[in-house]
Amino acid sequence: MNEFEELNQSVIAEFRANAGKVVRAGGGAFASDELLLLHSVGARSGVERVSPVATIRDGGDMVITASRGGAPNNPAWYWNLKAHARAEVEVGTETVEVDAREVADEDYARLWAAVTEAMPQFLEYEKKTTRRMPVFRLSPVAIGSDGKEGSVAGRRNAQPGADD
Repeated sequence: MNEFEELNQSVIAEFRANAGKVVRAGGGAFASDELLLLHSVGARSGVERVSPVATIRDGGDMVITASRGGAPNNPAWYWNLKAHARAEVEVGTETVEVDAREVADEDYARLWAAVTEAMPQFLEYEKKTTRRMPVFRLSPVAIGSDGKEGSVAGRRNAQPGADD
């Protein structure tokens, strides 16, 4: 396991141990942000992955940004969501099934402004790269009267996010 995967694993463990709260000693990337754990299926591998991702709310939806800290390439979960738009997120102590959609140009500016207002470090990430950081809207999936909707449950044992 590399240093990045070890950090993600410790954030995931802390998130789950503290009902969705992560307060890393000395601050750290996730100390004050609202986080979710994104469960996605590997675009190439088909392996279930879990990644801690900062989020903001927009109405009933969650909004996430594929920043990768300003790296030149998108995170693996970006490609996973492009290949498999149905995912799950852990928010606090709840698990919610979502449909992920990359935000189109007409809504991008408004949501990017909301992201950077809530989490100014994303402006620093933007300065580190020439790529436009993709923004995704995660919309909760309505559950039918039978209580079923193509669940991707059981992901608490998924592997930490990796390049897929």
